[in-house]
Amino acid sequence: MELNGVAALVTGGASGLGEATVRELAAAGATVVIADLNAERGAALAEEVAGVFVATDVSDEEQVQAAVDAAVATGRPLRVAVSCAGIGWATRTVNRDGVPHDLASYKKVIDVNLIGTFNLVRLAAAAMAATEPVNEDGERGAIVNTASLAGIEGQIGQIAYSSSKGGIIGMTVPAARDLAAIGVRVNTVAPGILDTPIYGQGPEAEAFKERLAAPVPFPKRLGTPGEFAKLVRALLEISYINAEVVRIDGGLRMQPK
Repeated sequence: MELNGVAALVTGGASGLGEATVRELAAAGATVVIADLNAERGAALAEEVAGVFVATDVSDEEQVQAAVDAAVATGRPLRVAVSCAGIGWATRTVNRDGVPHDLASYKKVIDVNLIGTFNLVRLAAAAMAATEPVNEDGERGAIVNTASLAGIEGQIGQIAYSSSKGGIIGMTVPAARDLAAIGVRVNTVAPGILDTPIYGQGPEAEAFKERLAAPVPFPKRLGTPGEFAKLVRALLEISYINAEVVRIDGGLRMQPK
């Protein structure tokens, strides 16, 4: 699918994987709507790429709808939605003292990561359904969601995060089947350990990242946001890729801890 001249919506687009995706799509000629809670960074990035920023809590239906409406209001057809918004949490189901995982934090992770992704899928796809097909296949748009290796091989303490990402993986095929009727494809990226600002900066951060990279078979390093963004772009542009979960991990298989 041609990206030049379309509107694209990226949640979590103000930093990390989302920011890299915003830049990649803008470079391809898309008008990008950045949906994020970080207004300062989101607005600055939107100005830089000639896009639009919309303050968005992805777990809030009305706010996601407002972001979709902003994409439609650009005057370009909304063809692309990429879900990068997410949060992490690390707590055992029951810790060594016998204390169970608190329910509130579990629900919060599910609300943001899983329900937030579903909000984007359903609302963006509804807007795409109102557009004209772009080719003889009847394609109207494409959606890429972000899961994680944790959704496949969750580590100790990742029960909430893994549940949310596993849910995203699980929605991939049924969403693609549902949306085939309107000509919208759905794929999911499952990243391994990618080098984002979450790890900080400085010698201690670099040493920590070296330890994280040690189990990666090849290349023996962390992945980059740019590599993630290029994969997202390929999944959007290649129309015959549909209902896939694609790992980007250097061959890593997660250990229990």
